[in-house]
Amino acid sequence: MSEILKQLSHCVEFGKIDKISPYPPDLKGQDGADEIAKRALEEGIKPGDILEKALIPAMAIVGDKFTRKVIYVPQMLMAAKAMSSAMKHLKPFFQSGETKRKGKFIIGTVSGDLHDIGKNLVAMMIEGAGWEIIDLGVDVNTDKFLKAINDNPGALVGLSALLTTTMENMKKTVEALRGNYTGLNVLVGGAPVTMDYCHKINADFYSPDPQGAVNYLNQIV
Repeated sequence: MSEILKQLSHCVEFGKIDKISPYPPDLKGQDGADEIAKRALEEGIKPGDILEKALIPAMAIVGDKFTRKVIYVPQMLMAAKAMSSAMKHLKPFFQSGETKRKGKFIIGTVSGDLHDIGKNLVAMMIEGAGWEIIDLGVDVNTDKFLKAINDNPGALVGLSALLTTTMENMKKTVEALRGNYTGLNVLVGGAPVTMDYCHKINADFYSPDPQGAVNYLNQIV
């Protein structure tokens, strides 16, 4: 790996967003993921290489650390923000079709639930793994999920719920998805969700942490 990609990977892993970002303290005043990603493109490094050789490996390390409880939500959010600051320079190449992504992933918090931290973490981790994210936000009703799937053939879907009272809405949405689309991969997650509940509502996969969802998606492709 070139030195600039090593620097970018390091910034993402430790949450150095840009030059003015004070975190982490040992990188204060230095360029962050924002500036380094821009410089990498200016030096002729291909967007696909920046994604595959710097961003994806860094986010995989972050996901593994989070799973092992070496880091926690605040550090993971900083890493995800650093990844996003680099991704903004790559997105024009993805949108033009010059650089390919692994696929599309639709995600949203189910109807009646306004929590988004968990959903956002999963979305950022999956984007960092090379997928295009279609984030429907919070309080997403079944019709909105159905429309998103109809507009994005071949996409996979993730449903999030943090409240036990909205788990029933998750079940109803999965039932509707199954009734309208065959072969659709549906992932579910959130604090009250379990693997048993995943099986009960006929979803395909559940993980208690974002890296598990990333690993599952990577197995599919």
